[in-house]
Parts: sequence; structure tokens; C-alpha cells
Amino acid sequence: MNDAFKALSDPTRRQILQMLREQDLSAGQIADHFNISKPSISHHLNLLKQAKLVTEERQGQNRVYSLNMTVVQEAMGWFLGILGTKGD
Repeated sequence: MNDAFKALSDPTRRQILQMLREQDLSAGQIADHFNISKPSISHHLNLLKQAKLVTEERQGQNRVYSLNMTVVQEAMGWFLGILGTKGD
């Protein structure tokens, strides 16, 4: 869980997650939304993968990223539990 919170601490990674909430995207499509280098986007995507917040699937030459809702929901449940708003 610690990796997920570390990954969520960066605004660029949070923005990537918001984009993936709408639809699956290739690394190039994600990079097009930012004014930073493609290697930097790749680094952010790798951290999100390590935290299991996103999954990656190879489609030809592209790598397509998807939001891993199971881990996102687990992190949110933990966070809401800490705040005491989980609905117990």
C-alpha cells in the first residue's frame, strides 16, 4: 500500500490516473497531454505500474495503460477508513 501512496503523491501521476479513468491510453497518448519529456512520462508510468495502480498491455508497437480499479479502490477504502468516513 505504501507504494500506492508514494505514487499518488505526485500531481503528474494523479493526472495520469484521472486520464486513465476516462479511457485506456497508450504511452504516447499520455505523453501528448504533458509538457515534459517522454522518458519522464515513462518513469511516472513505471512507478504507477510498480504500485499496481495501472496495468500495461502490449498492442503491437504500443504499450496501452489501464487503471487498476482493484488497487485504487483498496487504497481509497484504506484512506476513508483513516478519516473515519467509511460508513461503518
